[in-house]
Amino acid sequence: MKKLLLVFCFLILNTVGFSQETEVKYDEALAKSLHADEYGMKKYVFCLLKSGSNTTASKEETKKLFEGHMENIGKLAKEGKLTVAGPFMKNDRNYRGIYIFNVETIEEAKALVATDPAIKANLLEAELTPWYCTATLQEITKMHEKIAKTKM
Repeated sequence: MKKLLLVFCFLILNTVGFSQETEVKYDEALAKSLHADEYGMKKYVFCLLKSGSNTTASKEETKKLFEGHMENIGKLAKEGKLTVAGPFMKNDRNYRGIYIFNVETIEEAKALVATDPAIKANLLEAELTPWYCTATLQEITKMHEKIAKTKM
């Protein structure tokens, strides 16, 4: 009975300890550097990439355009304009991938989309939507560089 009581007390104490909130430490300098609002959030533009209307491009042309597409992704990421990019797995909706642009307006995102050779050639089509998310999303690229063994 004593053992059962001890185990019960131990469980209660651990539950109380784990359930207490930890102190949140606001980092004003970091928030400002990421252009976060009072909620730690900011505006982005979400871009859904779909299959475009160009279905007649040769394999060689398509390969060249997608090489340019990947180079453009790297360029925009280095400039801090592209926060996230990635392909979708095979699906029946013609969804090809996403971009999350680190800009506040659709007009700014349209200018960035216009630099993508695969979009210019209509291999891909871009659908743009304003999006509100954590300002720390911008830090993903820095973290990714630390875990990627091989560069794309």
